[in-house]
Amino acid sequence: MAIKLNAEIREVAGKGAARSIRNNKNIPAVIYGEKKAPTAIVLNGHEFEMLIKTPALRTKLFQIETNAGTEDAMLMDIQYHPVTDVPVHVDFKRIDVKKPVNVVVPVEVINTDVSKGLKLGGVLNFAVRKVALRGLVDAMPEKITIDLTDMTIGDAVHGSDLVLPAGIELGLHQAELAFATIGGKMPEEADATKAAPAAAQAAAPAADAAKK
Repeated sequence: MAIKLNAEIREVAGKGAARSIRNNKNIPAVIYGEKKAPTAIVLNGHEFEMLIKTPALRTKLFQIETNAGTEDAMLMDIQYHPVTDVPVHVDFKRIDVKKPVNVVVPVEVINTDVSKGLKLGGVLNFAVRKVALRGLVDAMPEKITIDLTDMTIGDAVHGSDLVLPAGIELGLHQAELAFATIGGKMPEEADATKAAPAAAQAAAPAADAAKK
């Protein structure tokens, strides 16, 4: 579902105008892209600060309404004040909802408590925590999950193994990445490794006796 956002068009640009906007507890912003001239806008500061608490905002479609009409866009960047951490500028990019977009979303592992490999003493290496995806914005997931339930020691999940929603595909160079692996030795291998030195020590006296 699209996020509807009301904004006012800025008639005056520049640092002085932006400072005045912030002094009024609002946020200067811009909408660019789709081979159109950038549009400078003003966002309601309180409303936007509440909005940015929403998870996965960068995967959402925004419908920004101004007195000039409605723009379909995606959130690209938020600049924050270095001391107060208050948003001071926002960038949106226009999109055509009928064309695919490129988005980076987080990857999450689930069912660590019941994972076969972890129960056997394996160690999880969760190496890549974001994945680049391509598809229509309406179908874009907020995150991708990796289910560890049936993974055992020695197993790995590569980009090509990720479960993606219909119509969503991996971005470039993602298929061969190892997102999560379970390392370690299987119990029987560990036991064999421990047993080998003991067997060698036990065999040593017998070998010495045979020489005599």
